[in-house]
This record gives sequence, structure tokens and C-alpha cells, in this order.
Amino acid sequence: MDFLLENWTYGLIPVISSVVGWATNVLALRMTFYPLEFKGIPPYLGWQGIIPSKAGVMAGKAVDLITKNLVSMEEQFQQIDPHVAVREMSPELERVSVKIIEEVMITQAPTVWSNLPSPIKKQLQDRVIEDLPTTVEELMKEINNNINKFFDLKSMVISTLIADKGLLNKIFLKCGLEEFKFIEKSGAYFGFLFGIVQMFIWYSFHPWWFLPVAGIFVGFCTNWLAIKLIFKPEKPWKIGGFQVQGLFIKRQNEVSAEYASIIAGQILTSPKIFDSILFGSRSGMVMELIKNHVTRIIDLAAGRSKVLIQLVTGTKRYEIVKNIAFSSFKEDLRIIISRIYLYTEQALDLEGTLRNKMQALPPGEFAGFLHPIFEEDEWKLITVGALLGGLAGLAQLYLLF
Repeated sequence: MDFLLENWTYGLIPVISSVVGWATNVLALRMTFYPLEFKGIPPYLGWQGIIPSKAGVMAGKAVDLITKNLVSMEEQFQQIDPHVAVREMSPELERVSVKIIEEVMITQAPTVWSNLPSPIKKQLQDRVIEDLPTTVEELMKEINNNINKFFDLKSMVISTLIADKGLLNKIFLKCGLEEFKFIEKSGAYFGFLFGIVQMFIWYSFHPWWFLPVAGIFVGFCTNWLAIKLIFKPEKPWKIGGFQVQGLFIKRQNEVSAEYASIIAGQILTSPKIFDSILFGSRSGMVMELIKNHVTRIIDLAAGRSKVLIQLVTGTKRYEIVKNIAFSSFKEDLRIIISRIYLYTEQALDLEGTLRNKMQALPPGEFAGFLHPIFEEDEWKLITVGALLGGLAGLAQLYLLF
């Protein structure tokens, strides 16, 4: 009993080592994701979470993994039936058809338009109402068949995640929730085991530098071991009656469902996809295509209407009429397209496709969805753990001994 009372401080070494292992891992993880923006005095005195600081790189890797292993946008867009889409848009197309004719006529010939009998006005509007759906259907077919020409998926995802670093964090935090909990807990477990070894060594051999060096070792090893056990081994190992496999890989089905839900529900949504197509980095080509199709409606209407032919006599005025028609249609594009969001979500079924393809991946490729956050700056996480462990070892030396 006297021995225990005299040497109780030695018994604290495994406990402190456990706390140090847990604390260094928690702090290292915290520094991986936060703060979202740089805090401190730029460029070097301060910190930004590793993931947010490399949002563009991380987003680019995510897109590469998606397009290489999971989704072909050409195949997905072939699931959209332009005829069904136009049927969904028909109420808005009818409204816009009337609007186009009225804006053209009121702008170019207000007196003629106001004096036209209602049956003639209706006849003219009916012709555009009849032609516009067919034109839009042809337009959608052309976009669907050349989607990679008109839709820059990588640019859209990268710009979305750079603008919303919290969403980028959410992807990794939700998909790796159990693994990050393991990293925190394992710091305590491994720290305690290493601490027992430290205790016996320190009891019989205790130079002043031993506890700080041991702290560095504990901080380094707890982080390194935790990260390795998440992804290794890729294939199950049987040890006696136990089966050992990387923690993240064991949860492939569960993680795949979570990942697919976030990507399809918050990034690759119909509104964002169509907004990118219509107003994104390649919108110039899309707008030129839309203009060609919309102005063709005016050509059709003019060819079938003596009133419109008389109205638009002269090449210059005719071009003005076409530009007004295009501008009028362009103003309502978002409203028109919004009518097909629900249908395209169901037709594309990106969540189901992502989930099924991801669940079928070989373990090595699947691990690549989470591993990049560690591969990119794994040495920083381990170094932080080692430095904090060393400082804790110094504190332990001076406070206890």
C-alpha cells in the first residue's frame, strides 16, 4: 500500500496518455474541417481547415471519381423523354407563345395590333402555340444528344462546393461519421496502451526527455494507426474467429446510400443542372441554339400569316422581330424549365444510379471516395498529433515529476 501511495503518479501516465491520444485526434480532426475560412494573419500565421482550404482540389477529385466510376451524363440524359418534358411544360409554353406575339406586335406595330379583329389575333397566337412545343422538343433532343457539349459538370460541382465549403465538409463528415468517431475513441484506447508501456519504462529508466519523446510517439502513432485502420485491409482478413477489414470499407452499402443522397439531393439537382446548362460556363452555345430554334418559330408564323408578312416587311425590321421573340422567351426560361424539375428528377434517378454503382465498386475504388481527405494532407494530421503529444509530455513531466 505504501508503495502505491508513494508511486501513484506513475499510475497517472497511462491515463494522461489516453487523454492526450483522444485530445490530439479530436483536435486534428477539428483542424481538418474548420475553420471554413482562413483565421489569423495571412498568409502564414493562422489556419484554415484542410478540406475548405483545398475545396477546389477536393471538388475536382469528387467529380473525377463520379464521372469515371459512377455516372455517365450522356446515358442519364437519354432517360429524359423530350415529348414528356414538353407535355409538362405545355401550360407555360402556351402562356409564353401569347406573350411573344403580343410583345412583337405591340413593339413593332401597336396600331395595327390594336385594330386587328380578335379572331385574327387568336389565329396568329394559335399558330405560335402550335409551333413552339415542337420546336422546344427538337431543342431538347439536340441538348440531350450532346449534353457534354452544353453541360460542364465539373465546373458546376466545383463552383458549388467552393461557394459552399460547409456542404463540402458535410459530404465527408456524414459519409465518414463512424470512422471519425473511431479516430477519436482510438486515440484514447491506443494512448492508454502506449501509456502502460511508458509507465514501466519511466519507472525504471527516466531521463527528463523520455516523457516528451513518448508523447510525440503516442500522438504520432494514435493518428497514424487510426487512419490506417479505416482503410486497411481492403479485403477481409480472418484472424482466429475474427474477421478484420477497413472500417470504412465494411460500411460500403451504408456510406454509398448517404453519399448518393447528398450528391443527388444537394448538388446534382434538376434546378442546378438546368441552371448550369442555361446560364453556366457554356451558356453562350446553349443560348445560340435556343435563339436559332425560337426565331424559327417566327419564320414559320410569317410563312403562314399574311398579316405578319405585311407587318415585318423589310429585312431589318424582321431581324428585330426575331430578337424580340428570343428575348421574350429567354425571360421566361427558368419558369418554363421549372415545370419539368420533378419529371427530370425521376427520369435521371441520379440518387439510385450513384448508390447502386457505388455499392458495386471494388473495395480499393470505393475507399477513394473518403481517402483523398487523408491522402492530401495526412502528414499534417499526424504531425499535429505528434506535436501536441510532445507538449502534453512536457506538461506531464513538470506537473507530476
